[in-house]
Amino acid sequence: MENKKQIFDFAAEVGLTKNLGGVGATEELIELCQIGDGKYMLDVGCGAGVTPCFIAKRYRCRVVGVDISDAMIERSKERAQREGLADRVEFRVADAQDLPFEDELFYAVITESVTAFPEDKHRAVDEYARVTKSGGYVGLNESTWLKLPPPPEMLAWASQDLGASVKPLTSDEWEGLLKGAGLKEIVVKISGINIGDEAGGILRRYGWGGMLRVVWRMLSLYARNPAFRKFVKEVRQDGVTPENLDEYFGYGIYVGRK
Repeated sequence: MENKKQIFDFAAEVGLTKNLGGVGATEELIELCQIGDGKYMLDVGCGAGVTPCFIAKRYRCRVVGVDISDAMIERSKERAQREGLADRVEFRVADAQDLPFEDELFYAVITESVTAFPEDKHRAVDEYARVTKSGGYVGLNESTWLKLPPPPEMLAWASQDLGASVKPLTSDEWEGLLKGAGLKEIVVKISGINIGDEAGGILRRYGWGGMLRVVWRMLSLYARNPAFRKFVKEVRQDGVTPENLDEYFGYGIYVGRK
C-alpha cells in the first residue's frame, strides 16, 4: 500500500522517527541488555539516528546503526555530525533480514518498533542473534497485541499510524522468535500505551531544538509537496484513535541472551 511508503518517505525527509514507549522504553531496553562503557552494539532500523546517538553519548559506546532507507541513513549521519559523535557512531544501509556483518561481532543488537515490519520475522531475529557475540544480548521493543482478535478499527488504526505493512505479534509470539533463534534467559515486559504520553515522549526524545527543526521541515514540505498535503489530510480524516486502544494494543520489551 502507498500508505507505508508515504509514512517512511515523509518521516525521513523531516528527520522524525519514533518508538513506542519513548525514551523510557529505550532506557529500559539498554539496561536489560547491559549496555555500558566501551560496548560495541548494533541498532537495527535506526531511523533518523536518535537512539544510536543517544547511546553513544550517554553510555560511551561504539554504535552501528542500519536502516533500509537511504534517506534515513543520510539524516542519521547529519545528526551524528551535528552532535559531534561521528567518531563513535557509524551508519549503513541494510535490511534487517540480511545483515552485512560477520558472525558474533556485536555485544548487543537492539531494535525499536522495527521487527513488526519485515515479512520474515524469523529470519530477521535469526540475523540479530547471528551477529551477536556469545554471552551478548538481543533486545526488541515491539508493538504487541494484548488481546486477540483485534477489531477492524484497531487494524485500520495500526495501518494508518504505524505503517500499512506493520504486523504486530502477541507477547508469546515475540518470545517464541527469541527462543527459536537460540536465545536464553529471556525477559518479557509488556506495557500499554497512552497517546498523550507517546506525544510527550517524542518531545523528550528530540528536545525543543530538535522538534523545532522537525516542525520547520514539516512546514517546508507541506508548502512545496502536494503529495504530503494530501497525506496529512488523509491522516486527519482517518487517524481517529480507537477508544479501546489500550485494551488491545501495547508494546513489549523482549530481551534474550546468546
